[in-house]
Amino acid sequence: MFEVIIGLEVHAQLNTKSKLFCSCATSFGEEPNTNVCPTCLGLPGALPVLNKEAVHKAIMLGTALKSEINKTSIFNRKNYFYPDLPSGYQISQFEVPVVGLGELTIDFPDGSQKTIGVTRAHLENDAGKNIHSGNVSQVDLNRAGTPLLEIVSEPDMRSAEEAILYLKKLHSIVRYLGISDANMQEGSFRCDVNVSIRPKGDTKFYTRCEIKNMNSFRFIEKAIHYEVNRHIEAWEDGIHSTEIVQETRLFDTTTGETRSMRGKEDAADYRYFPDPDLLPLVISDEMIEKYSKIPELPDEKKERFVKEYGIKEYDASVITSSLEMANYFDEMMKEGISAKNATTWLTVELQGRLKEGVTIEQSPICAKTLAILVKRIEDSTISGKAAKEVLDYLIDNSSSEVDTAIEKLGLKQVSDDGALLAIIDEILNANTDKVAEYKAGKEKMFAFFVGQTMKASKGSANPQKVNELIKERLS
Repeated sequence: MFEVIIGLEVHAQLNTKSKLFCSCATSFGEEPNTNVCPTCLGLPGALPVLNKEAVHKAIMLGTALKSEINKTSIFNRKNYFYPDLPSGYQISQFEVPVVGLGELTIDFPDGSQKTIGVTRAHLENDAGKNIHSGNVSQVDLNRAGTPLLEIVSEPDMRSAEEAILYLKKLHSIVRYLGISDANMQEGSFRCDVNVSIRPKGDTKFYTRCEIKNMNSFRFIEKAIHYEVNRHIEAWEDGIHSTEIVQETRLFDTTTGETRSMRGKEDAADYRYFPDPDLLPLVISDEMIEKYSKIPELPDEKKERFVKEYGIKEYDASVITSSLEMANYFDEMMKEGISAKNATTWLTVELQGRLKEGVTIEQSPICAKTLAILVKRIEDSTISGKAAKEVLDYLIDNSSSEVDTAIEKLGLKQVSDDGALLAIIDEILNANTDKVAEYKAGKEKMFAFFVGQTMKASKGSANPQKVNELIKERLS
């Protein structure tokens, strides 16, 4: 039996308006090589100037991870050659990062928890992007110099499940803090996965492999499973020491396999040394105090939803897993509706109707509209069944209002005693034999009268009112 050892290096692209060491824009999707200047192109004589906003965002993340904020940190040059790195080195932090030791607690579906250690989080500038097409490779340097926070975990995760829970929690935190859009498709939240195994009970760390530049939770999980199985097979075949080497690997999304990219470098290979163009970063107590005041985080919001609204812990976890959904729920609750109903209609009815890939933020129905729909169920204007029909209509006709849709579809419930009694009396008079059976003790006849009333009203009668009035008539 083997124990899996996983450590993660997450690169979160900070959503500053300009790059880390120059004033070039960080906007995504621009024409290639238009957001560049002598500094991010690494031209001789161009000097870096630190973006203070990136430091503020680093302090916010450090606070969220219960980390030590180093009041003095140093920028280093990490030397290596690659086409997307025009200067020949990356400005990063090595021995003294801005954010020190911290932790992140993950929640399992069964309610248990585990705390994962965070080694550090350091500021660095991103590289450009290589674009490969057939036999041609091109370089877009728009991304070069964009500010990154690299968040390095301890090797505390023991399964792909734990790794994904950690990543999703961290992804949620940076979104809640507002320091990154964490758009994985655009590469603003990506991960390097370090995997190794060891025999159960062994405390030694064996050779690890790094799977580079992963930006999909699903593919990260698949890559870990494949790599773990590869390591186990090597152990069982007795070739672990020769087959498993310290290297960087890529995950092939087509085959579901990892393949060797290059030998894994050690710190010495990068020849780190302090950047002579940048002074040590000194953070004042005032700055730490100011930027340690962070927004409500997922765990805090979850706790508030449970206490304030009385919803189940599981439901609160689902809602707070996304900042947009949590905000949507908060907006719904401003309409004074039942939290239980709001939860059902948000997480089940609306979510179930959104097309794949459409987020709650892109929903054609705003929070207030959905809340009003729920309110119309609660005030007996429409039935729950009719409300589903109204919701379908609103999704297709997003400019329509709830009450207008109800009228247009003719789904308003009849709750008027006089109108309902007229229908009920007609049914009872037409079924005197069944009335006699009911009064003789055949209670299941009651359901027949209710069903006939609902049928006669074409489903528009208020079921609760129908029950009350039939009981009244038969008493």
